[in-house]
Amino acid sequence: MVFGKIEYLNLLPFHVFMKRYLQSTQAKMSMHHKRNVPSKINQEFLARRVDAAFISSISAKGQKHVKLGIIAKKEVLSVLVIPNETDISDSDSATSNLLAKILKLQGKVLIGDKALRYYLSGAPHQDMAAFWHEKYQLPFVFALLCYHKNKNIYKKIEKLFLKQKIKIPQYILEEASIRTKISKKDILHYLQYISYNLDKKAQLGLKKFHTNAINLKTLV
Repeated sequence: MVFGKIEYLNLLPFHVFMKRYLQSTQAKMSMHHKRNVPSKINQEFLARRVDAAFISSISAKGQKHVKLGIIAKKEVLSVLVIPNETDISDSDSATSNLLAKILKLQGKVLIGDKALRYYLSGAPHQDMAAFWHEKYQLPFVFALLCYHKNKNIYKKIEKLFLKQKIKIPQYILEEASIRTKISKKDILHYLQYISYNLDKKAQLGLKKFHTNAINLKTLV
């Protein structure tokens, strides 16, 4: 079983959970990780070289998934457009590049930990999730936990993960801080903006995004 792993800070609590979960199950013996940025993991999943992963919302359309995602209720701090720059897509992204077009935000798209560092620098930026919420009063779903088979395994992961409050050990937080060059305090603050529960309101936000994506393609 190959699990696509995106080592962005927004999935740090899930990675901590999975480390504990695999230690207590036989799955540890058979689960291997393939690490990459979101756009590459999308490609690996669609080519079936990855059995399960958090897949960008635009690529997840029509795929089997559980009710786990990477969701911003309002602002997200790590999916930005840098104004007053030439329109440039982020090669790490799929959904965010499309979202910028839907929201008609012009500038350079920046996602992930590098975007969070930019936000923390205080430089001018536009938070795409905040713009989305202002326009539709709905959460924005950036990714879904998709799978090709073994539905029961991922439903169990969904149930156990959502009912636990994940505490990140200090040594993992320290490692993440060193890797990303973001302070432990800022990491914990950032994670307060991330939700993982694909509840009814988040599902409405996802449906609205897919509708907008279809309309945008029709117009162009």
